[in-house]
Amino acid sequence: MNKKTVSSALSPEYVLLGFLAQRPAHGYDLHEQVQEELGQIWQISLSQTYNILKRLEAEGFIVGALQEQEKAPARRRFRLTPLGRRHFEEWLILPAEPSARAIRVEFLTRLYFTYIADPQAARRLIEAQIVSTQAGVAHLAEILGELSPEQVFNQLGLDLRLRQLTSILEWLTECRAILGFEP
Repeated sequence: MNKKTVSSALSPEYVLLGFLAQRPAHGYDLHEQVQEELGQIWQISLSQTYNILKRLEAEGFIVGALQEQEKAPARRRFRLTPLGRRHFEEWLILPAEPSARAIRVEFLTRLYFTYIADPQAARRLIEAQIVSTQAGVAHLAEILGELSPEQVFNQLGLDLRLRQLTSILEWLTECRAILGFEP
C-alpha cells in the first residue's frame, strides 16, 4: 500500500468507497447512507462528503456523471473505478492498528463491509484483528516493563492503553459470537 493510503486509514473516504462498491450513488444519498448505517461510527457532514467525493474523483478512484432530472437540478451520480475498487479492497483486508480509536472506527468499518460481502472473510478479519491486538498488548507490556519508576505518567499512559486493548480483545471475542462465528 502506498504511504497516502496508510496515512488516511481513518478517513471517511473508505466508507464512501465501500458504499460505492455496492452500487453507484449520488453524494446526498451516500451521506444519508453513512448516517443511517454507520452514523454511530462516523460523523461526517454533507459538505465533507462532497469534498471527499471531489478528491476521490481527482485521484481517479471514482467517476461522476451528471444526470438530468425533469423538475429538479441535475445531480452527479458517482461510481467506483477499477482503481478505486482495488484501493478499497486493499484497505479492506488489513487489520486496524492496535489502538482504541482505530479499532472503533477503522476496524468496525472494515467489518461492516466485509460482513456484507463475505461473512467468512469477516470471520478472518476478526481473527486477524485479535492477533494484531494481542501483539499490541504484548508490545505495550514490554515497553511498560522497561520504564523506570520515575516515569509515572508514561506508566499511567501505557497502563491505560493496555487496559483498553485488553477490553477490546474481550469485545472482539463477543463480536465473533454475535456474528455467529465459533472460536
